Amino acid sequence: MLTKIRKVKFQPEYKNPIYKVILECPNENKLYIKFDYTYKNKTFMPFEVNYNKEDKGAKLAWYTQKVEKMTVQEFLGQIAQKINKQYNFKFKENN
Repeated sequence: MLTKIRKVKFQPEYKNPIYKVILECPNENKLYIKFDYTYKNKTFMPFEVNYNKEDKGAKLAWYTQKVEKMTVQEFLGQIAQKINKQYNFKFKENN
């Protein structure tokens, strides 16, 4: 993963845990992502994406494919894994 996590707001108290992350990308670019983990589908879902103060809606594939060379699920999964470890959080098995 080429990006580095700079700031995190983690909200595990919701039905689906919510992550708000500011990332430092290559060439000093900034990427903000708000996403959650949906237990029902066992997937990560981006809600807000902002790249260098430009609103991208909920679209993230353009970045993950072009820069990171991975899928959105892989990218968000790696970010969530680091945050979950930092906060000692584990996903509920049956939900």
